[in-house]
Amino acid sequence: MAKEASKKSEDPKAKSAAAPAAESSAPAAKPEAPAAVAAPAASTVPTTAAEALAEGEVAKKVIKAKHSKNVFQGIAHIMATFNNTVVSITDLKGRVIGWSSAGRVGFKGSRKSTAYAAKLVAQDAARQSMAHGLKEIEVWVKGPGSGREAAIRALQAIGLEITVIKDVTPVPHNGCRPPKRRRV
Repeated sequence: MAKEASKKSEDPKAKSAAAPAAESSAPAAKPEAPAAVAAPAASTVPTTAAEALAEGEVAKKVIKAKHSKNVFQGIAHIMATFNNTVVSITDLKGRVIGWSSAGRVGFKGSRKSTAYAAKLVAQDAARQSMAHGLKEIEVWVKGPGSGREAAIRALQAIGLEITVIKDVTPVPHNGCRPPKRRRV
């Protein structure tokens, strides 16, 4: 207790010694205002990355592509076969800005034809194209596979605005010419 009393007695002396120094450097009208403003700013500056993340001061950076094309509208070509799903995203002239397939995402064999694989494929292609500034998209779907709707939902969920959904599956009108009749 004697130590605490001596610490308390030292604090007022330290404050009184600091007060004349602050008065000499600051204007006579407001001696305490600059000191009060400077003290909280020094205490709130994070010194490590962990402290900065804990305080929420670090904002997420948008990763731009190296040779960004600044494309705002595009077309997503989804080809969903029975064995695979391929998503290519182009600009309105047809130049590819992002693509992905189930094999590229890491699926092998029969897993490539699942709806979950199609969802990951669409997300991967969308991220690549969003790095070029893509915001609005038309969707052209081709093929009978199970990943058709999952890919469309993934494109919408990632933040792209879908304007048109068009089915461009090729349908034969009269079919190709049949083979010659078999002679026995």
